Amino acid sequence: MEAEKWGRRIRAFRKLKGYTQEEFAKSLGVSVSILGEVERGNRVPGDDFLLEVAERLNVTLEELTPKNSDE
Repeated sequence: MEAEKWGRRIRAFRKLKGYTQEEFAKSLGVSVSILGEVERGNRVPGDDFLLEVAERLNVTLEELTPKNSDE
């Protein structure tokens, strides 16, 4: 469940910033399949990955962090 919340937040911010999955995965240095797994909630993102995502999207980790009310 927690992985799904992270995935939804990452996908939403990625789309808001205008990145395709392919572009964003390349900028992170990961495969599209890994990014897709994270966005679908099938893979729990690690701390280093989350920091890199926040940096690439130009948001704070606090902004990226799922809120309890996200369902």
